[in-house]
Amino acid sequence: MITLLGKVVLVTGGSRGIGAAIAMMVAEAGATIAFTYKADKASAQRTARKVARGGSECLIVQADVSKLQDVRRTVKTVLEHFGRIDILINNAGVWKRGRMGKMTEAQWDETLDINLKGSFLFCNEVVPVMRRQKGGKIINIASTAGQRGEPFYSHYAASKGGMIAFTKALGAELASENIIVNCVSPGWIHTDMTAHVLRNRKQLRDIKKLIPRGRVGTPEEVAGSVLFLASDLSNHMVGAVINVNGGSVLFG
Repeated sequence: MITLLGKVVLVTGGSRGIGAAIAMMVAEAGATIAFTYKADKASAQRTARKVARGGSECLIVQADVSKLQDVRRTVKTVLEHFGRIDILINNAGVWKRGRMGKMTEAQWDETLDINLKGSFLFCNEVVPVMRRQKGGKIINIASTAGQRGEPFYSHYAASKGGMIAFTKALGAELASENIIVNCVSPGWIHTDMTAHVLRNRKQLRDIKKLIPRGRVGTPEEVAGSVLFLASDLSNHMVGAVINVNGGSVLFG
C-alpha cells in the first residue's frame, strides 16, 4: 500500500480539476496538504473541506504563481504552519487559444509566466528547503501538447515542452542530493479548463478517435500517477515523463 503518512505536500493550483484530485488523493494516502488558488476561493474551500473530511489537515493559500512575492509568501506560510515541505507538485496552469499572427505579447507572456515561470519560482524557493531536509520530491504537470505540439496553442505547447526539459534538467541536477524530480504528462482530461471543447459533441467524437482507449481521461487518473511518483515506489526514477493519455502519445 502507498503511504505518505507524515509528509507535507504543496500543490499549486489545487482548487479544481487535476489539482483538486491530486490534493484529495495524496491526502487519502496520509499526507498533510497545502495548496494554492488564484481567484476561486469558494472552490478552494470546497476542496479543503473534502480533504479535511478524509482526516488530513489542509491549508489553502491565495497566490499568483507567476509573482515572486506571492511564491515566497506561500512557501513561508506553509513552513510556518507545517514546518517542512516534502513534496512539491507544480500543477497550476492556463490553456487559452492563441492563433499565430493574432496572438498578443500579453497572451504569450501570461501562459509562459504561469505554466513555466511559476514552476521555476516554486522550485527555486522550495529546493533550498529540501536541501536542508536532506531530500524531497518535485512532480511537474506537463502535457501531450509539450510532446507533439498543438495547433492554435503554440504558447501552451512551448510552456509544457519547457516543463518537460526543465524536469529532466532538474532531475539530473538534484538527484545526488536526494531531491527526485519527475513529471506527469496528461492528454485530454475532463476538467473545467477543457469543458468548453469537450461539451461539443463533434469535437469530442473527433478527439476520442485519436485516443486508442476511446475515451477522455479523468483527473483521478492523472492523480494516480502523481501519487505513485510521490511515493517511495518511484525513488529510483529521475527525470521521467509518465504519459496519462490513453495511448494518444507514445513517447516520453
